[in-house]
Amino acid sequence: MNAGVSIPDKIKVLVVDDEHSIADTLSIILKRHGFDTATAYCGATAVEAARLWNPDVLLTDVVMPDMNGIEAAILILAAHPRCKILLFSGQAAAQEMVAARLDTECFRFLQKPIHPVELIDSLRTLVASDARTGPPLERAS
Repeated sequence: MNAGVSIPDKIKVLVVDDEHSIADTLSIILKRHGFDTATAYCGATAVEAARLWNPDVLLTDVVMPDMNGIEAAILILAAHPRCKILLFSGQAAAQEMVAARLDTECFRFLQKPIHPVELIDSLRTLVASDARTGPPLERAS
């Protein structure tokens, strides 16, 4: 076992980005690192996917047409309060938008482009944290 922070087996991450290539690439990277992933390409589809799939983590772009990532995160949290949230964006104003709309202690933010190592480290830290949802997610039996 790794001496660093370890993640439970098969943490379910819902990856959301309106740019299909980004969502698909992030999903591939996460699968290669032992995460179970589902992909959605808009906020509304993410909310429906979360309802059906019950993810442990929502990894979503902030700026998307129709329903943005913040709105999707709020709806997903209402139905799945243990779901952890990692928001990302390539737009400089997105982090301020997140801070203005949400309790930033409950949501983590990454700036695009995201290096794969930074993404994996951020997810591992988020999964191991208990800041919002109690103890770390347990290893599946």
